Amino acid sequence: MASSSSHAYNKNYEYDVLLSFSGEDTRKTFVDHLYDALDRHGICTFKGDEKLQKGKEINGELLQSIQDSRCYIVVFSKRYASSSWCLNELLKIMECHKTNGQTAFPVFYDVDPSEVRKQTGAVGDALAIHRNMNESEVGRWRDALKEAANLSGWDVKKTANG
Repeated sequence: MASSSSHAYNKNYEYDVLLSFSGEDTRKTFVDHLYDALDRHGICTFKGDEKLQKGKEINGELLQSIQDSRCYIVVFSKRYASSSWCLNELLKIMECHKTNGQTAFPVFYDVDPSEVRKQTGAVGDALAIHRNMNESEVGRWRDALKEAANLSGWDVKKTANG
């Protein structure tokens, strides 16, 4: 494992952090504040709505930005699993986490970690939107949600002023 973690630090990354989030329920609240705090501390952060170039293919550029980031902050919220975009982003994040040693930090915003892990409650309801999609793809999303929720992270409800 040491070799995979050291691999992440031997590479020159374009971004220190990539934020993965559902803009619908966190952009104007938690994520904007987090982004501003990281920026004030000189941490080069990728936030999709500000960094993606107009006119470029979003999916390809976003996937490249994931590979070009040292670590990830995944903000799980009630609407995160309703977005196939977020779920595909999570798949790539977890792939880089496992294969390249890049670190993923989950943040649980207005959802309990167990809701993400077990896909119950608001997270289960959000994921149910995809019930008519390819079962294999939805299964990969479920596995990535469970895997990410099992990482050490932050439950905003359990922090001061959360």
